[in-house]
Amino acid sequence: MITAQTQSSTIASHLWPQGQSASALRFIVLAVLGSLLMALSAKIQIPFHPVPMTMTTFVILGLSMAYGWRLAGATLALYLLEGAFGLPVFAGTPEKGIGLAYMMGGTGGYLLGYLLAAVACGWLAEKGWDRNVVKTFAAMVIGSALIYLPGLLWLGILFGWDKPIIDWGLTPFVLGDLTKIALASALLPLVWKWLNKSKET
Repeated sequence: MITAQTQSSTIASHLWPQGQSASALRFIVLAVLGSLLMALSAKIQIPFHPVPMTMTTFVILGLSMAYGWRLAGATLALYLLEGAFGLPVFAGTPEKGIGLAYMMGGTGGYLLGYLLAAVACGWLAEKGWDRNVVKTFAAMVIGSALIYLPGLLWLGILFGWDKPIIDWGLTPFVLGDLTKIALASALLPLVWKWLNKSKET
């Protein structure tokens, strides 16, 4: 049975418990490491049909559920800030531009969605949704919807609703995202099982 204390804990808090004397240092280190991991994931492209698949959403959704909503939100904010200052942390940078000019382009809505998804998935993880496959999958579907919603809205505003916005910004990516969600949904409960076994021994 999951107690209220267990429900509010995260994978990160189990791997690196939050001590009062080092809480600020822990927060900063994990946020920086998380933003670096997201930058790396944006550069990884895996051949997939119908479009190549990056690992950005896999890392964002998985890391957010491992971190909890406060740390996940701060990590995503740091990642976006790095991009705004011109660091080539996003997919397609620097080839397709950098900084605010890139962020105001076609991917701008999705970048906002990353932050919304991070907070939502982190909050659901703190409620215990990362303990089993079904709830983890559901949480990540919610997170993905929060990425796509502002992404598609921004595409429509930017290019006009007379354009095939759904075909541009949703349809080609659904299969790849479902694959990543399925993988992450299987992984997170396994990590919890390993943590619980480690605690017992």
